[in-house]
Formats: sequence, structure tokens, C-alpha cells
Amino acid sequence: MIVSKHKKKFSSSVVSLIVVLNVLCQLEAEPKPLDAQAQTEDVTDFLGKNRKPVSAETHLLQDLSKLNLLWEYEKSESYTAPVIQAQRLYFAHSKGDQLYVDCLNSESGARLWRFEHQRKYNDSYGYGSGPRGSVLVDGEFVYLHDVAGELLCLNKNDGKKVWSVNTSVFYKVPQAFFGVASTPLIEGKLLIVNVGAPNGPCVVAFDKTTGREQWVSGNKWLASYASPVAATFNGQRRVLVFAGGKTRPPVGGLISINPTDGSIDFEFPWRSSTYESVNASTPVVFDDKVYISATYDTGACLLQIQPDFSAKPLWKSEDLSSHWNTPIYEEGYLYGINGRHSRTATLVCLNVETGKKVWEERMTWEEQLSGIDKPITFGLQMASLLKVDGNYLCLSELGHLLWLGLSPQGVKVLSKCRLFTAKQTWCAPIISQGLLYISQNEDDKLTGKTPRLRCYDMRRNENAN
Repeated sequence: MIVSKHKKKFSSSVVSLIVVLNVLCQLEAEPKPLDAQAQTEDVTDFLGKNRKPVSAETHLLQDLSKLNLLWEYEKSESYTAPVIQAQRLYFAHSKGDQLYVDCLNSESGARLWRFEHQRKYNDSYGYGSGPRGSVLVDGEFVYLHDVAGELLCLNKNDGKKVWSVNTSVFYKVPQAFFGVASTPLIEGKLLIVNVGAPNGPCVVAFDKTTGREQWVSGNKWLASYASPVAATFNGQRRVLVFAGGKTRPPVGGLISINPTDGSIDFEFPWRSSTYESVNASTPVVFDDKVYISATYDTGACLLQIQPDFSAKPLWKSEDLSSHWNTPIYEEGYLYGINGRHSRTATLVCLNVETGKKVWEERMTWEEQLSGIDKPITFGLQMASLLKVDGNYLCLSELGHLLWLGLSPQGVKVLSKCRLFTAKQTWCAPIISQGLLYISQNEDDKLTGKTPRLRCYDMRRNENAN
């Protein structure tokens, strides 16, 4: 990382000053009152409503230099963002073999309850043992499919376990490249999971209140790192699972499933020919179309769902190869991060009619940091986008937050600030009730601050002091 090699140049006095300033910004603060005209929403699912990084929140702070930290909660290992409902925040993390699901007050960060569970997971590639998939909230329950395969249903009021199924053990699923990472899907009375057992089942539907198996589906492909989505085509509900795991040869693709009985409409192959590869980007659904994409020299494909529920490929493209990020569709265009590696990642606008890129930007900028002689070059890298309040909020991989104006004409930086400087900032930003939640997943390279969940005040109230 470009900042780390300069760290030794910090004098002790500069480091002390940074620590003092950091302590000051942690002072407890009350969020501004919501504007009377502000539109707000809970975020109870991965990415947001319909599993799209699109928020209905309005009246948000536009000048990020005025962004205030309300609270921060020190966490252990995880690669997942929180969910929020009725001033309660839920998220999962782990320390060693100990898994935690925590419930916090979303405005103060005070912990209301904690669920603890002992399990074992050692990542084959040296990544952390924390959960990858998001916590879900539905009705009276909180759900989590942990990295080691434990599928949990907890009471959302007190965190007590209602039921659990270890899918890795019960369905004899071998450990994948990076463990379990796909977030289950709530569809009606069902909790739908990309289990990915060898020779099937690929997908399992559980009764969400009891954990009893309702149906199984598919026997070709193992579990991927993409999360299933549900959509309505031709007046009927369908579940779309972008599957594909650790197999030789590598196989996988998009499966369309009827959630009433688990029957399959189609299985569309889409997977890299590279053994060490993953399908990790959540499918993007708009109109009667589904966009799927992967890196590792795979590219993207746009499918049109036909009246008989078959899939017609409209185009294939290498102009927007989404790794784990989820692009955003708006008025005939897709906006997203292209590329597998941080150093080569670019921001792309793609025309969905043709599959061709309209523009591509490798966004970088320089910052002069205290105690460092030369300006440091930063960039978006593997950033996350959230469409909200008329523009796009962007969280860079190293901890910068930007307001971006995105259109077919190009990209404009409207406002920018640095929240921290930490690697693996891979969780999308979450906004609920005018508050912004950011997951810092690694130590801050400048301040030494350990991983934590941060809450910022994004409320814009013209009448507030």
C-alpha cells in the first residue's frame, strides 16, 4: 500500500497530534434532527431493498467536509455491512473461533444484546475468519449464514437462538476458496440458501420460522460468492442464483428457480475457465433483463427473460467485468467498478442497449498528509457505489468517501473526505434514517485504529444549529 512505506516518517509529535484529534472526533454526539421533509427507510437486507445499492433517503449532507462522526464500535474480523430496523442495528463479526452477532442502538452504538457461537474456520488464502454474508432481519427474526456454514435464526429482540442448521455438515459441503459468503434470501415464508453441495442440492429453501427443509434444487454447480435475488417476470416470482464454486473444471452460472416448488426454468453457464476464480457479483435485474458478470477474463452478459421463462442472451461484453461489486442501473446505463485488482480497477459507464462502455475513468488524486514530505496518491480502487438523494455516494477501498455525479456525459466529484486509511474496505456504505454506517475492516495505517463500525451524521436540516 502506498501510504504504509511513508509511515516511518511520522514524527512522534505528529502521531500524537493525530491521536489527539482522533480522540476528539470520537466524542459522543447527538445526531441532528431529521428534516420534516426527509424521506427515510430501514435497511434490513444485503445492499438494500431488492438487493440493489439504491436508497430512498433524502435531505442528506452534501458537503462531506462537514461530516461528523457520531460513534464508533470496535469490532473483530468481518467483511459484512450492518442492517438497521427501528433504531436497532445488527451485524456479525468473529474473534478466532468465536462468532458474534451484535445488536446495537443505531443512534448511540450502545450494545443491546450479543449472541455468541463457537465454530472453527481457517481461510485457505490467509483472509480473516469473519463472516462474509450479511445479517438479515425479517419479522421477529435475525438470520446469518456464517463463513463456516452455520445457518442461524435468532430472536431479534433478545438474540436467543430459534433454530440452526450447519449446511456444511448436513449437506457435506467441502470448504470453498473463501468459505461461505453468499447471503441467504427471504422470499415469502422461505429462507433460500445457495448451499452448493457436490452433486446437489445447489439451492435449498428452508421454512424461515422452523428451519425445516422445504425444497431442494439443482445438482450441477456449487455455491458461489454472489447473493441470490428475487424478481417478478411475466407476472410470476422467480429466484435468480448466480452459482459456481471450487471445482475442476470450474463451472457455474445463472439459475432461474420457481420459489413455489424449486423447479428450474434454465441454467445459463457463465464462469471463468480459471480454476482459482469465483462468481461473486450479485445479479442486477431491471425490466425483463438480468445482468451477470465476473472477472478472471470472464466479462459480462445481459439476458432477457422470455415469456416461457427461458433466457435469451442479448450481448456479451468485457467492458464492465464486475468482481464482487454490484453495478447500479439507471435509465439505460450501468455504473460500476470494472476489474479484478485494486491497481487496475476503473469506474465505468456501460450502455445496456449495446453492452459497450460509454466512458471509463481510473480516478486518482493526491493528498498532502501531515508529517509526510510528498503528496500521496489515492484512488477509488475496488470501491462501492450507493445511489441516493439524486447522486452517487462512493466509498473507496482505502476509506475515502465521495459524492459523485454520474451520467453518460461523465463523472464529477462533488465532494470528498477521508474517513480513515485502511485496506479491505469492501463493504458497501449503508444509510438509514439519515445516518451513514461504514465498516472499517483493517487497522488504520495512519492512526493505528483497529477495525470498527463507524456511524456518521448525514442529516441535512436547514433549521438545525
